[in-house]
Amino acid sequence: METELHNLFDKSGYIMADVLVKKLHITKKELAGAVGLSSDAIVRQDRLRAVATQQRLRQTTEILQRIQPWAGSLGAAWSWYRAYPIASLGGLTAEELVVDSRADDVRAYLTHIAEGGYA
Repeated sequence: METELHNLFDKSGYIMADVLVKKLHITKKELAGAVGLSSDAIVRQDRLRAVATQQRLRQTTEILQRIQPWAGSLGAAWSWYRAYPIASLGGLTAEELVVDSRADDVRAYLTHIAEGGYA
């Protein structure tokens, strides 16, 4: 199933923040906060192309792509990312975990669920 997050990458393979914020119907400032980056990291082209910025954006988009099929829409996946407390990860949301550099924990949780494990 193709998600609504296709065509996010430019010719060089970088995530285009402008496209992502349009698809999510949010501002660049909201995106920056939700992925644990400064607004400059999303606004300034040199910072947007930095490895750390692109890594955080890739982690977030991967999580959203994995959630979207069962959430039903990109908007619902974004709401889950921002608001759903994951009990097995201390009751933190995916957003809180990503901001705390724990995206791998969220991805492991999603893999566990996809393999038939309990939340």
